[in-house]
Parts: sequence; C-alpha cells; structure tokens
Amino acid sequence: MAAIIPALMLLICKMGLNDNVKLFSQLDEIETDADVWIDFTVPSAVFGNVKFAIEHGIHPVVGTSGMKEDQIKQLQQLAKEKQVGGIIAPNFGLSAVLLMKFAKEAAKYLPDVEIIEMHHDDKLDAPSGTALSTAQMISEVRGDKPAPKSEETLPGVRGGDYKGIKIHSVRLPGYVAHEQVLFGSKGEALTIRQDSFDRGSFMNGVKLAVPAAAKATELIVGLENIL
Repeated sequence: MAAIIPALMLLICKMGLNDNVKLFSQLDEIETDADVWIDFTVPSAVFGNVKFAIEHGIHPVVGTSGMKEDQIKQLQQLAKEKQVGGIIAPNFGLSAVLLMKFAKEAAKYLPDVEIIEMHHDDKLDAPSGTALSTAQMISEVRGDKPAPKSEETLPGVRGGDYKGIKIHSVRLPGYVAHEQVLFGSKGEALTIRQDSFDRGSFMNGVKLAVPAAAKATELIVGLENIL
C-alpha cells in the first residue's frame, strides 16, 4: 500500500489524529517518504503544491480545480522530466466521469449543446473543472461551432463561452456538485445530469486513482483515462 501525504493547506482538524500524523504549515517544512500526494486544496495553492510534489518524487493525485491550461502543461513537462507521474481529475465522482464520456458520445450526433453546473456557495472557481472538461471533450468531437447569437439585455446572461459551448455556473447553499449537459436538435432534446449529494462519493474515484498514480510515469489528466 502506497504511503500517502495529504496536501498542504487542507483544513484538517487536529482533534482525534493519530500520533504518527504530521501537520505542516509550509512546503519547505515537509519531510516525508510518502509515495502519493493527495491535493484537495484551493486554486491559488494547487500549482505550487503539485510542482513541489513532483520535484520531490511524490506522485500527485489532484482534485483541486482552477489551474490554467499552461500550468497543467508545465506540470506535465516536469513530470516527464522527473519520471514522476500522477493524476489530475476534474472530478473523482464516477457518475461525473461517466457523464463526460456520455456527453462526448452524444455530441457526435447532437452538436448543439449547453452546460449548467451547480455547486455550493463556497466554491472559489467558475466554471467548475468538470464543466470545463466536459466542454473540452465535446469540442474534440464536434469542433468549433458558434453559439446562437443573442442580444444580451443583461451582460453575461448567456454564460461563459468555450469554443461556442455556453457554460452557466450556479453557486447556492445546499448544493454539493451537480451538472447538466443539454443537447438540442430539431424536434428533440437530450439532457444528461449528474448529482453528487455527498462529498464521500468522491472517495470511490480517489481509491482508483492512488494505485494508478503511484505507478504512473506521466501526469494523466482525467480519471476516465485509467478506468
């Protein structure tokens, strides 16, 4: 079983921790022989955390969203140089991964699509990494297709735009993580929806990712690539 270190800045309650659990407040304080680094932190910290892990031979499993494409490419290049692979997953919920796969398949036949993602009001980034990854996967099969033109009487009401795919972000208390992909065609429509009601559901994906990351020699993006 791979030794695992929780990433820096995780909100960890000190009460009830085993004596062998170590807490660090700065990256340069970390001393460990762990094999896997699990990062569920915040967008402002994740790039530095993962860079540190790879540089120190620790395989990252990353669930934090908000990294830019160029940052991910930098980390992939570093992982290649160091031969220390890992996994970055926009979502560790298996239902979310399946939604992305189903949406990509549907887009081959129904290229007109919009995405609505709904999260709790403490989520710091928008759109969610899952919604953006869904749009990217759809774009791979349908290419660029301009969204229908609308005159916005309220700026931004039509949402964000990824290569013609409109993405709408909802932030409300009571929600956890939810996504709908809406396809439309003449005389018909298809809606694919995924709901995560409990954060514990993400652990199913993490359990799959940890052993795969420990063996990886490159930085894999997307849990679907190890299923």
